[in-house]
Amino acid sequence: MKHIHPNNAKTTKMKNSTYPSSAIAFSAKAETNQPINQSTISGNLVDLFQRRIYPAEITVADGVIVSVKETATAAEQYILPGFIDAHIHIESSMLVPTAFAQIAVVHGTVATVSDPHEIANVNGREGVQYMIDNSKLSPFKFFFGAPSCVPATNFETAGYTLDALAVEDLLQSPDIWYLSEMMNYPGVLHHDPGVMAKIAAAKRIGKPVDGHAPGLRGDTASAYAAAGITTDHECFTLDEALDKIKAGMHILIREGSAAKNYEALAELLRLHPDKVMFCSDDKHPDDLILHHINGLVKRSLQKGYDLFDVLRAACLHPVTHYKLPVGLLRKNDAADFIVVNNLVDFDVLKTYIDGELVAENGKTLLPAVTVKPINNFNAAKKKEEEFRIKAKSANPVIRVIEAIEGQLITKMLELPAKVVDGFTVSNPERDVLKIAVVNRYEKDAPVAIAFIKNFGLAHGAIASTVAHDCHNIIAVGVDDVSICAAVNTLIDSKGGLAAARHKDDVIYMPLPVAGLMSLKNGYEAASEYTGLNARAKELGTPLHAPFMTLSFMALLVIPSLKLSDKGLFDGEKFAFTSVEV
Repeated sequence: MKHIHPNNAKTTKMKNSTYPSSAIAFSAKAETNQPINQSTISGNLVDLFQRRIYPAEITVADGVIVSVKETATAAEQYILPGFIDAHIHIESSMLVPTAFAQIAVVHGTVATVSDPHEIANVNGREGVQYMIDNSKLSPFKFFFGAPSCVPATNFETAGYTLDALAVEDLLQSPDIWYLSEMMNYPGVLHHDPGVMAKIAAAKRIGKPVDGHAPGLRGDTASAYAAAGITTDHECFTLDEALDKIKAGMHILIREGSAAKNYEALAELLRLHPDKVMFCSDDKHPDDLILHHINGLVKRSLQKGYDLFDVLRAACLHPVTHYKLPVGLLRKNDAADFIVVNNLVDFDVLKTYIDGELVAENGKTLLPAVTVKPINNFNAAKKKEEEFRIKAKSANPVIRVIEAIEGQLITKMLELPAKVVDGFTVSNPERDVLKIAVVNRYEKDAPVAIAFIKNFGLAHGAIASTVAHDCHNIIAVGVDDVSICAAVNTLIDSKGGLAAARHKDDVIYMPLPVAGLMSLKNGYEAASEYTGLNARAKELGTPLHAPFMTLSFMALLVIPSLKLSDKGLFDGEKFAFTSVEV
């Protein structure tokens, strides 16, 4: 990958395109440019309500199914409802909603339940509105929530705060469908007035409340659910999920780029199929190009789970739980459905939204949309000495974050430190590296420094302005020179991802929209991201998604040890702690 410089980076825009004249037809008629208001499609219909498959002919008029007629024979293809991601942060794809939709429809996804709290932490209400406005430029069905925790805690610096009044105001909007994940589970359990006011507002307005409660079991899980929380996507063991189902919650089986809980939770499809949905939570563009919810459907069927239980989790349950206006292949439903070749390979041949053909044979038919970025970035460039940490004793023992592949949770280790000239430094021989968080909203804020294990870098550093949830700059590296170079590259560009081999060899990916999202289309963004991932692997990391994993090392609401711009944080005690023991 070539070096990228902020002042001469080129952005290739997709050529404008329009929907084909046959967009709402199922058999194209090239001889006319007039829209076709009524058409039919034949195939084997997968009926999730009757739990049967039968040959049928579906008639669509003006984007709505006007009849479903069982027939004696049908075309050798299968028609089923489109897939829905039941919980995702679109920002984590590093794509604006319209660009996300271009890729998602290829995999048969027609809708998402989307929490915009990433951009809300950076740009507040303006950020939420930015996502809504951009999403309306696509036929894809985005259903946004009101972010409940901006910021997630008071132990970090965010760009904005959304209090209970602001959240209630958002909830009253017809563009907002639910209260987004209540990450402040200690606030729920201890009846924090601000937290409870947000939940009460959602109940009063009649919109569901999403949960976020990693590790809660037994009575505490029951107490959390009793407050009105209806879902959880943070379960990482089957027993935890079973406790929450017993408490009345729905479980979203998550398989993202960093957090992968499918294998631990898949048995819920047999034990409690009516309590399960699928989600990705956070998915980087290189993974999104490969698969989406369709990947979980295929894996589930390969494991032998019931076809209808799997498809109800992927298509039906999000619609019924969140009361979404997404079609389910019934008369008078919106014509939102997909056509697949068979029920083994599940290759998506066509995707329709409101009767419009939006993807066919692996290619998107959605046009590119030109948008202007918004941002909130005030950090001033840093000096190498700001990344030093002075040892308080000759042979200190330090608390070390232990990152875990495929999980958002971490462990807390206590290890002997490496000290050079009175400063505690990285020890790549033991895979104990320096991690730093830099406040992006204030010019002269001090740098927070700690240590982390399992990133595996042998030299250099990587850095990102995608750092959940406040999205300050986060970096990990072997030496202060490389860490500083990576951080300053992102300060110059006002957001993105960077990988530094050393001071004069830095590549980066600009993310001009809030320091979170690219202005490029998904395929271009995926190519850039793949190049950065490759550089990180060259620097020595064995992690599948090192930038995604790094982004969660500042997420204080997931235990047990994380780092914010204000210091090292013990997620079990919900309090700051010291680097040295």
